[in-house]
Amino acid sequence: MSRISHARRLGKYFLLVDNMLVVLGFFVVFPLISIRVVDQLGWAALMVGIALGVRQFVQQGLGVFGGAIAYRFGAKPMIDTGMLLRAAGFATMAIAHEPWVLWVSCIISGLGGTLFDPPRTALVVKLIRPQHRGRFFSLLMMQDSAGAVIGALIGSWLLQYDFRLVCAVGAAVFVLCAAFNAWLLPAWKLSTVKTPMREGLNRVWRDKKFVTYVLTLTGYYMLAVQVMLMLPIMVNDIAGSPAPVKWMYAIEACLSLTLLYPIARWSEKRFRLEQRLMAGLLFMTFSLLPMGLVSNLQQIFTLICTFYIGSIIAEPARETLSAALADARARGSYMGFSRLGLALGGALGYAGGGWLFDAGKAFNQPELPWMMLALIGLITFFALLWQFGYRRAHPALLEPEA
Repeated sequence: MSRISHARRLGKYFLLVDNMLVVLGFFVVFPLISIRVVDQLGWAALMVGIALGVRQFVQQGLGVFGGAIAYRFGAKPMIDTGMLLRAAGFATMAIAHEPWVLWVSCIISGLGGTLFDPPRTALVVKLIRPQHRGRFFSLLMMQDSAGAVIGALIGSWLLQYDFRLVCAVGAAVFVLCAAFNAWLLPAWKLSTVKTPMREGLNRVWRDKKFVTYVLTLTGYYMLAVQVMLMLPIMVNDIAGSPAPVKWMYAIEACLSLTLLYPIARWSEKRFRLEQRLMAGLLFMTFSLLPMGLVSNLQQIFTLICTFYIGSIIAEPARETLSAALADARARGSYMGFSRLGLALGGALGYAGGGWLFDAGKAFNQPELPWMMLALIGLITFFALLWQFGYRRAHPALLEPEA
């Protein structure tokens, strides 16, 4: 085995362990914030929607600068600093008894993600060969699902004692992540050439195809983020207890572990990346449309299953397409900018979703937020269809993977 192949192999294992720790720490805390704020503290859903939206916007909206800064100082110090900031955000969240304190804690947490997320994604693009990236992203999604259910189980168990314990455990996991990276992460370079920060950012802005693609994904993310806001609230309201929320993530884990990799392998040989992305988006859209009419756990879990199947189809294709469109000379900047759609979609999905959820209750129209989300999903589908309806500057991307 060559030295480069050996480094790639070790890097792959490192990325898998690191990703598992990050996902576990995140899902111990974040799925339970909406339940803590709406159910236990009695705040409006808009309050938690703003908090989650601010975190999403700060982390993903500033991600392009996080990726560019990583060029200047290297991936390792940015990842370590970001994970410690995430831990500090969770510690602040433990004492959040006023909305502004919750918002500050989410801003700190988001700033941490701004620093560690783009360099970690750029390392995946650097270490995994293009023909293997789709499968590796599928493995990461399977890990995300397993980490989500384990984290939600731990968090919901701790929530029955004290929300401060939930935050403390989440913070401890991110401190462990920082130590793990400080100890084992080599000082890898992110790009094939040394690109100044301004040049990397300018290179992204001049790539109109990439910019259009990223902004189009805003609508996709407005749907995707509801697994952290409205879906847990709905499950909690119907069940009368936060306990079944963990089963929502257990469903995702079971579907991902059994279907994600086979679907990715089967579809990558038969369909183009954008076709897989749009097909998954349609599944997600039509699963949300009747959500406001459900009256029992069986119905809502059936729709959640459909939503997750759509995500399983779309997400590996989305990640692979984003990586394939990135210029190797400015990977960090591209991977950072690719999060802008998540920043906008997350902020609008959380804040707008929370507002619509409150409005639906106030006007006794619980189907209102879900109908609006379905409309956004359809608009996004047609926008993607227009963008990828004919061959453009990257014709190779419109063919099935070899």
